Amino acid sequence: MLTDRQKDVLGFIQTEQRDKGITPSTREIQKHFGYASQTSVMQYLDALERKGFLDRHARKARALITPVQKVRITDIPIYGQIPAGMAVLTEQTIEGHVSLDTRTVNASKNGRTFALRVRGDSMIDAHIMDGDIVILEDRKDVQSGDIVAALIDGETTLKRYVLDHGRPYLKAENPLYPNLVPARELRVQGVMVSLVRKQMALSSQKRR
Repeated sequence: MLTDRQKDVLGFIQTEQRDKGITPSTREIQKHFGYASQTSVMQYLDALERKGFLDRHARKARALITPVQKVRITDIPIYGQIPAGMAVLTEQTIEGHVSLDTRTVNASKNGRTFALRVRGDSMIDAHIMDGDIVILEDRKDVQSGDIVAALIDGETTLKRYVLDHGRPYLKAENPLYPNLVPARELRVQGVMVSLVRKQMALSSQKRR
């Protein structure tokens, strides 16, 4: 059985995970309940873990599992920006993380996932807008019609992958943009599996 205060702490964690997609830090829990120190927070987390309501992972303070709702939060790295317009060169450096319930990601169990922030409006008819974050999976089985991050003739862009009589090209989802036909190379870097609307709160690169 949980005490009333333990229920309050668990409820706050579940609400933050559901509404923001991020597990609150111990400092955020401390501030929310007005505790004098983080020691009280750690005592409640220890009790919730001991009673089977939380599972804390080593070295990942925000990665908590709440078995009551079977919610498991995973941190997906954001590798800079990708243009949803004309293809331009991009530099892949991690600029932060997006935290999501693993059930909403739609990736395969053992797949490597990463995220890119969208820039431009060439995919608006696919409901992908400037500032959105696309979640992609690094995999080999690309199907015609998949939305992909692709390297085309040395430049990276986000488009729909299309096979026409065995020949691939990249299709924009905005009539103002042309399709992109490779002159030399077309290599898929990731297949889109989920979309995060830009209003969703993100975890910063530097953990508190």
